[in-house]
Amino acid sequence: MNIDWLTFTPWSSLAGGALIGLAASLFVVANGRIAGISGLMGSLLQRRSEGAIEKALFLLGLLIAPLVWGLFATLPHLEFQSGWLGLTAAGLLVGIGTRYGSGCTSGHGVCGISRLSPRSMVATACFMFSGFATVFVLRHLLGG
Repeated sequence: MNIDWLTFTPWSSLAGGALIGLAASLFVVANGRIAGISGLMGSLLQRRSEGAIEKALFLLGLLIAPLVWGLFATLPHLEFQSGWLGLTAAGLLVGIGTRYGSGCTSGHGVCGISRLSPRSMVATACFMFSGFATVFVLRHLLGG
């Protein structure tokens, strides 16, 4: 593994992680709910969802944040090494996984681990291992 030292950004990455933690903490303090993105999105799609305005504003903030960032700095270049079929399949698999796992990386990985939830620790270990295994198979065994 080689590190591209010219584009290595530990301080902005640390700041981003701190902001994610702060946002999740403020959300739970203000609303008494976990800031799990898949859970928030799923509950917005249900009729008569309690706290729908707060949930929608939180999710809207996730979409607006890159636009605000773009006003002050250059957004990183995005490069997908898969076509639309691969991206669609990946999205569907992640969606199915979040339903079976009762949460996603933000719900289990950020909020659950910070609350020392054993269930979230197991879920996070499972999806991290699944990601590692997927990359290994696709890059090293299938040569993708």
